[in-house]
Amino acid sequence: MIKLIAYVLKAFAWIISHLPKKVQFFLGDVIGILWFDILRIRRPIIISNLTLAFPTMSEKKRIQLARRSMCNLGRGFIEFCHFPFMENHKKYLDEFIIEGKGHLEQAQKKDKGVCLMTLHLGNGDYATAGLALHGIHFHLISKEFKMKWINKLWFAMRSKLGTKFIPPRNSSYAILKALKRKEIVCFVQDQFMGPPIGVKTTFFGHETGTALGLSVMAMRYNSPIVPVYNYRRYDGKIIIVFEKEIDFSSIENTQDVEEKQKLMTQICNDKLQEYVEKYPEQWMWVHRRWKQGKFKD
Repeated sequence: MIKLIAYVLKAFAWIISHLPKKVQFFLGDVIGILWFDILRIRRPIIISNLTLAFPTMSEKKRIQLARRSMCNLGRGFIEFCHFPFMENHKKYLDEFIIEGKGHLEQAQKKDKGVCLMTLHLGNGDYATAGLALHGIHFHLISKEFKMKWINKLWFAMRSKLGTKFIPPRNSSYAILKALKRKEIVCFVQDQFMGPPIGVKTTFFGHETGTALGLSVMAMRYNSPIVPVYNYRRYDGKIIIVFEKEIDFSSIENTQDVEEKQKLMTQICNDKLQEYVEKYPEQWMWVHRRWKQGKFKD
């Protein structure tokens, strides 16, 4: 049964992936509008998040921004249809433009492994595939689906190009092992995480919880943290940007280890906020980034 479903999905994906790009964009926008304006899936959460982040923005502009964000997700769904056909297809190389690769290479020269820090901006999965096509491979900490057959299909499709995946549960050993081998581990750092895994931080000036693992692992091996994000350009190409290793010199004299890890996590949060402010229509506002009452003073 799973093989039949996989065959049907691949046939559907083949049809979609061979449509003109403008048609693909149109279909993606239709999905986004259907989601936001007709089905209204998680619409209140999206609007609430935008209100927290941009309190002075008019309601009309927030609605427009929310709709554009959902259209971005819709285009992302269409781009997933390309995954089964990207392996050994050089035509996809030009779909991705990599900027700042030298920052990653500079961090690798430290021989401490590299912790990449990213967020749900643009289309992260598609960008990951693009990096793999360009010879940049890493371990990605990624959640799994509850339904095993979906999980199997999804990860099989994503790993074809060489990306390795680490499940978030009990991941410490796998992460430390990869860093010890001087490899790259990617942390998706923009979702809410409550205690005990998450610590109290702020995002857009509001209290939230953020996973502490990135700071803990980076400190353990003294591994550099390199921010990377992607955005979809007006012509549909995915721009992948590596930035300089994050500078933590402002907190280097902090003696308490736990306090230093929290401060590192906040500095990382502030950096991610910059990217969301730069491309707000391409961030995943559908996620509940702020949850009240999860942390006690």
